[in-house]
Amino acid sequence: MKIGRLEAVPIREVWRREERDFTGWLVENIDFLSEALGINLSVVEREARVGGHLEADILAEDSDGNYVVIENQFGRSDHDHLGKLLTYLTGLDAKTAIWICETPKPEHVKAITWLNEVTPRDVSFYLVKLEVFRIEDSPPAPHFTVVSGPSEESKEVGSKKKELAERHVKRHDFWKQLLERSKSITDLFANVSPSKESWISTGAGRSGVSYAYVILKHSARIELYIDTGDKDENKRIFDELYKRRDQIEAAFGEKLEWHRLDDKRASRIAKTFKGIGWMDEDSWTKLQQKMINSMVRFEKALREHIKRI
Repeated sequence: MKIGRLEAVPIREVWRREERDFTGWLVENIDFLSEALGINLSVVEREARVGGHLEADILAEDSDGNYVVIENQFGRSDHDHLGKLLTYLTGLDAKTAIWICETPKPEHVKAITWLNEVTPRDVSFYLVKLEVFRIEDSPPAPHFTVVSGPSEESKEVGSKKKELAERHVKRHDFWKQLLERSKSITDLFANVSPSKESWISTGAGRSGVSYAYVILKHSARIELYIDTGDKDENKRIFDELYKRRDQIEAAFGEKLEWHRLDDKRASRIAKTFKGIGWMDEDSWTKLQQKMINSMVRFEKALREHIKRI
């Protein structure tokens, strides 16, 4: 059995000019691209007008009637064509943007991946590599490869990134407000800055021991966090304080949560406030006042005992 050798064909041997030859061919043979992407495409218009000067190479429709813009480029991908792709997508109110390119550059692969992560689920971007092959004397055959495209995973990643960004902003705002309120009551956190993290802390007068505020979605707490870097020392400090539990809780005025955490290096003593967290912005003032007032009592109840251990 004779087996032929597959060889690459320079694109310009098949289509001399992108805008005139390749785009014209693709309009007549859009099914090649449809098969590669798994999307049913039908051409609406070639060189569709966008604004006063720009023209999208091809405007198509998918099976749901949504517009699809197609931008073609010979050679290496560049920022100019990426910018045009975005302009065409928004200018024509399309839901899908397809960038066909001979040589996609890594930075543009990354850009298309990012766009699929941050845009709504009904908006899709494809970066497609164009190649041509033939076997010996056979007619040249175009080959489309999706280098970067949408997926459930990319949209899920985007959703998680947005949630994380929102969480960071909310927590930073919460800490900013709490620290401003705290200044007029205590100087314990006077040198602490707002953070995007779920906690802020300050020293308790002993190395490896700190006071901390913690904020979660729908709860918060104040705590004494014990982590000297040495598990045995952490447990020794905790145990010494636990011996004074009755005195400490009497001075604080409430029961506390004592977490030795035997399976972890650190230990903590805490007071939790349930039902309100960073998601409950309307209740921030009430929560912050409760946390600050409790922290003042907490520090006062623990101060002398920490000095003695």
